[in-house]
Amino acid sequence: MTRSRTLITPMTDVLGELNDRSREIFRHIVDAYVETGEPIGSRTLSRRLGMTLSPATIRNVMADLEELGLLMAPHTSAGRLPTEEGLRLFVHGLLEVGDISDSERESIEAQCAAAGRAAPQVLEEATTMLSGLSACAGLVLAPKTDRPLKHIEFVSLGPGRALVVLVTEGGTVENRVVEVPLGLPASTLVQASNFLNTRIVGRTIAEARTEILAEIEQQKSQLDTLSARIVAAGLATWSGGDQGTLIVKGQSRLLSDVTAIEDLERIRALFEVLETKEAMLRMLEATQTAEGVQIFIGAENQLFGHAGCSVIIAPYRDSEEQIVGAIGVIGPTRLNYARIIPMVDFTAKVVGRLLWNRRDETQLA
Repeated sequence: MTRSRTLITPMTDVLGELNDRSREIFRHIVDAYVETGEPIGSRTLSRRLGMTLSPATIRNVMADLEELGLLMAPHTSAGRLPTEEGLRLFVHGLLEVGDISDSERESIEAQCAAAGRAAPQVLEEATTMLSGLSACAGLVLAPKTDRPLKHIEFVSLGPGRALVVLVTEGGTVENRVVEVPLGLPASTLVQASNFLNTRIVGRTIAEARTEILAEIEQQKSQLDTLSARIVAAGLATWSGGDQGTLIVKGQSRLLSDVTAIEDLERIRALFEVLETKEAMLRMLEATQTAEGVQIFIGAENQLFGHAGCSVIIAPYRDSEEQIVGAIGVIGPTRLNYARIIPMVDFTAKVVGRLLWNRRDETQLA
């Protein structure tokens, strides 16, 4: 017996503008798109609904949904298709996800367990199986590692998200999804990559973090010493709590004091360096705690958006419930989300249990 649940995530105000009739019509349009990939017209939809709604009434609702950016008409006289924004709204706010069947559970567990004791075999079998069941390409993000790193790179995945690519000294490639500030320019991601690559080679993330923290503390100490000298000379003052802002005063005296000018320039430079290093530290910390659990639809993911693809990935965890990697599928935007989301989620749970039960057994042997 299947159970249904609605995915609950923060939604835009658009969802609140849809009444029950609009939601039902929108749901059927998305279902038709998932089934056929073709636009559906008001007459076909009226027959499909089996309701007392005329094609004219349905056309009016479809026009409202189009105005909200949820539907589009590929041709003037054609029916309607959901837009990528419409699909995102549907998946995150309206989709009811049922559990997979007992037979599917047994099949997934048996195939993963039969893959052998080595982690690469388990992951390969799981991705191959998901690819077959979903008719999509399989995707796996390797377990998180604490090995020394050789390279790090940040790639934008759209507003508020970035993919971190980590290459260890042993050649293992690991990917993690991190949250970044909205509006963060691509140049900042390049700057973060360059900055961290000069400090992370041969070190783990934790070791690189410790080194950057030490640099920050050292430069804060220099800043405090220089600032105290300027303030004691009566040429500046601190405003606000926790140091606050350094306000320069007595400019006429400052101009005649070359040492004070040099100190002030060094203070300004230190402020800029500290701001940069603290921003890079936040990026590194985000990488260390990244969870890698996302659903990307179309242009949300710049790695696959140009091909009209969606990505569904779910985390797998170790015996202490820490996220160590993710597994999922890449397919067209008209994925059968209701079927594939619980399938990916269950497979990830099985993979985590198999990998870390086996690791624990090996450590006890």
